[in-house]
Amino acid sequence: MNTKPRDPLHRNSVFGWIALATGLVLLVPLVAMQFTEEVNWDGTDFLVMGMLLLGMGSLFVLLSRSVSRRYRLAIGFACAAVFLYLWAELAVGIFTNLGS
Repeated sequence: MNTKPRDPLHRNSVFGWIALATGLVLLVPLVAMQFTEEVNWDGTDFLVMGMLLLGMGSLFVLLSRSVSRRYRLAIGFACAAVFLYLWAELAVGIFTNLGS
C-alpha cells in the first residue's frame, strides 16, 4: 500500500526542494559578482538572504499545511509581501535604519 501524500506540500521532501531553490537563487549574485563591480556581497549578505529565502519558503509550506487549498494563494501573497518588505528594509531601510 502506498501511503505517500498526494499533495506535494505535505511531503517532507519539499524542504529539500526549497533549500535547492534557495541555493540556485543565491548563485545569481555570486555569478554577477564575477562580471561587475555593481554587485558586492559578502558572506553576511549571502547568509541573511539565504535565511530569508529558506525561512519564507518553509513558513509558506508550514502555513499552507494547516489550511485548506483555497487559502494557499492568500498565504502565498502574504508571505511574498513579508519577504519583499524585509528585503527592502534590510537593503535600504524604509522605516528603520537597518539597511543603511
